[in-house]
Amino acid sequence: MPAFARPAAATAMPALAGFGSKAPAWLGHPMTAAGGAVALLAVSVVALVSVMGDPHAGAPVVRAAIADKAAAPDAAPSLRPTLGLVPSDGENAAADKGAVARPAGDPLLSQINARPAAPLSGQATITLPKGGSLNGAAQQSTPVAATARAKGQPLAPAPIAGLTQPGPNGPQPMIGKDGRTPFQAYARPFQSNGKPRIAIVVGGLGLNAAYTRGAIERLPPEVTLSFVPYSDGLQTWINLARANGHEVILEAPMEPADYPNNDPGPYTLMANAKPDEMLRRMDWLLGRATGYFAVTNYLGGRFVTSDGAMTLFANTLKAHGLGFIDDGSALRRAQVGIPRASADSVIDEQLSADAIDRQLLTLEARALQTGQSLGAGFAYPVTIDQVIRWSNGLNQRGYQLTPASAVARK
Repeated sequence: MPAFARPAAATAMPALAGFGSKAPAWLGHPMTAAGGAVALLAVSVVALVSVMGDPHAGAPVVRAAIADKAAAPDAAPSLRPTLGLVPSDGENAAADKGAVARPAGDPLLSQINARPAAPLSGQATITLPKGGSLNGAAQQSTPVAATARAKGQPLAPAPIAGLTQPGPNGPQPMIGKDGRTPFQAYARPFQSNGKPRIAIVVGGLGLNAAYTRGAIERLPPEVTLSFVPYSDGLQTWINLARANGHEVILEAPMEPADYPNNDPGPYTLMANAKPDEMLRRMDWLLGRATGYFAVTNYLGGRFVTSDGAMTLFANTLKAHGLGFIDDGSALRRAQVGIPRASADSVIDEQLSADAIDRQLLTLEARALQTGQSLGAGFAYPVTIDQVIRWSNGLNQRGYQLTPASAVARK
C-alpha cells in the first residue's frame, strides 16, 4: 500500500579560475563553446537520471542499506536514502530481547528454527510509484490553509499490557489471555452513524520526517496511517500517530513481479521461501515496533499470487491476532480467518490534484452502492492536501469518514 515532487535545480556555469583577467583564445572559439554546451548537457542528464531514476521505468528509487539488529544490537536497521530524504531524528524504542514466545503446540509456528539464524543484511530499493519522490515539490498543489484541525482523541499508548511477547528483534504482538487481539486493542474506536463509510489509508510514512509529521498532524484522525518498516525511529513515529488519534498499520515488503530488478530488500517475503525462512523474516517485521493493528503489503505482485506463501503469511498474522489490509492486490484472496480489507482504488496512482479528486468521488459512489469503500494513497503533499479538502465537507455530503479497521471483515 501501499503509499510521496522534486524541486527544479538551477544550473550554474562554473567560474574560470587560474587564468587571471585574460582567458586563453581557444575558450572563445565557437566549436569550443558548442562542445562545452554538449558536455554540460550530458552531465546534467546523468545527474537528473541519478536523482529521478530511469525515466523509462517511470519510477525513481531509494536504495537503503539494512543491518540486522542481531548483528548490531545498539543500532536499529536504518534507512540512509540517496535521494535527499530526511530521516527521523528520533530513535527506535529499546526492544525487549529473548526467545520467541509461540503458542504451545501450534504446528505452523513450531516450524521456525529455535537457534539464532544468521543475520540478514543488504540493501532495499524503495520504488515510488508513477514518478513520485519524497524529496521536493515538483508535483504541486495549492496548500490547504493552515487552519489547525482539532487534535484527535489520543489512542492508548503502545504497548498495551498483555498483548506483547519477547522476540528476537523486539516485542511482538500476541493474543491476550482473555482472547483480546492486537487488532481489537490497537484499532481506532468507531461508532457508526448509519451513513455510508469511506476509509482512507495513507502509506509510505517514516521515510521523510517533514512529510510524516505533516500527515500525522494535518490529516483527520480517522485516516489510517501506514509505516515503512525500514524507517528510522519507527516506534517514535507510531507513538506520535497514536497520540494524534490515528490507528497504524505496518508495511510488509513482498516479492514484486519484476524481482530482482525491483528489490524491496533482504527482509522481502518471497513467494518460494521455505517456511522457516519466511517465519524468520516475519519475526523481523513484526518486531520492528508495537501499536499496529494490521499489516499491509508493500509491492507483492508475485507474492500474493502464491497460495502457499499467502496461506503461511495469513496464518502467521492470525496467530499474532493481526489483520491484513492490502492495496487491492490481494482482493481475490481468501479471508483465512483474519480481519481483511482490500482497497477499492489507489487514489494517487495519477499524481495530480484533479486525478485524486476523481478517485475520491469514485469512492463516494462505491460507498453509496455497497455501504462502504476503502482508498489507499501515499504521503505525497498533493495527496495529503486533497484528502484534507475532500474530508472537510464529507459529513455534510452524507458520508462518514471511517478508520480502515472499521471496514475490515473477518
